[in-house]
Amino acid sequence: MSKIVFFCIPAHGHTNPTLGVVRELVHRGHQVWYYSYNVMREKIEAAGANFISCDDYDMEQKLTPKDAARIGKDLAFSTKILVDTTLALDDKVCKDMEEMKPDCIVADSMAVWGKSVAMKLGIPFVSSTTTFAFNRHSAKIMKQSIGELFNMIFSMPKINKDIKRLQKKGYPVKSVLDIIQNDDETHTVVYTSPEFQPCSETFSDKYSFVGPSIRPATSEIEKTKEKLIYVSMGTVNNDMLPLYKQFIEAFSKLNYQVIMSVGNQVAIEEFGEIPENISVYESVDQIAVLEKADVFFSHCGMNSVNESLYFGVPLIMLPQTAEQSGVAERVLQLGAGIKLKEVNVNAIADSVNTVLNDENYSKNAQVIADGFKRCPGAKGAADKILSVCVNPVVKSAYSD
Repeated sequence: MSKIVFFCIPAHGHTNPTLGVVRELVHRGHQVWYYSYNVMREKIEAAGANFISCDDYDMEQKLTPKDAARIGKDLAFSTKILVDTTLALDDKVCKDMEEMKPDCIVADSMAVWGKSVAMKLGIPFVSSTTTFAFNRHSAKIMKQSIGELFNMIFSMPKINKDIKRLQKKGYPVKSVLDIIQNDDETHTVVYTSPEFQPCSETFSDKYSFVGPSIRPATSEIEKTKEKLIYVSMGTVNNDMLPLYKQFIEAFSKLNYQVIMSVGNQVAIEEFGEIPENISVYESVDQIAVLEKADVFFSHCGMNSVNESLYFGVPLIMLPQTAEQSGVAERVLQLGAGIKLKEVNVNAIADSVNTVLNDENYSKNAQVIADGFKRCPGAKGAADKILSVCVNPVVKSAYSD
């Protein structure tokens, strides 16, 4: 029996793909601990892991809304928050590791405190990557603006100061890249297929492309018209009342069934009278909807795109971040969707007709779906993790 410790950030798109892996490991008789946040507790414990809360240590959750909006945009500020959280967790996690004596740490690529503690204590490590794997080849799909480049250059003095803070606490970190980027020697589980991953042939054999982890639907959606349009802008930045109203106006003129998931940042009452062909919910069982959908309006979060393409559903894309733009670019390259270049009622209606009237979009989405289904999934991810437990790259600090 192996002892495995997971670390993740409080994001459904990063947590959900790991739950099937946790279930698989527990089913095989292994012990799993999972450092995460109370909002994820129920689903993590349901998967069979021992949940450990990080809420009291997470510096991001203590930020004002204004500062929280800087995360991911301001590199120096983001690095400071990551380092603050790592150091806040340091005493507790190091003490826990001494007691647990884990055989392996599995950390989300954004939960750098997991990777950092594995480096510090010499515990075998696996990176859990729910976005595209990143190297100098795949980076070309993530188009960086001149402004972002200058921001990175001028941020380096502040970043280096924070890296020194980690070094003083015994973390063998030379640069920020050591904690935010994997090299060819880092064992990495990537939750997509080699066909969908850009430049997959450029990664070493330490990378396992296991495909998306798709849970079963927990409900059933009735399809009331020949075509079903699904709209969701994700679970985080979805305060988009004006956009949702444009969707409703555009779809009211079309003879399609429409399901909209708008989140909890807007009140459904604010939409006023909603046409009969449109159903608006705070949240839905996305898997159940995608099993029946014909096109998906999406913000292009990796998890949502994986789920859409798994069911062969083409996308109309409105990316909000650089990461989402990279995912959208890959969908465009493979001909499985289009980007909404203008956001107005006519453009929305035209985009739906473009995708539904050209069968190549659904055919290309189905090709990607077939590739996903050839992947080893949660069982393959569990095999990878257990292989690192048995044949670690480094000798664990707790080995006899």
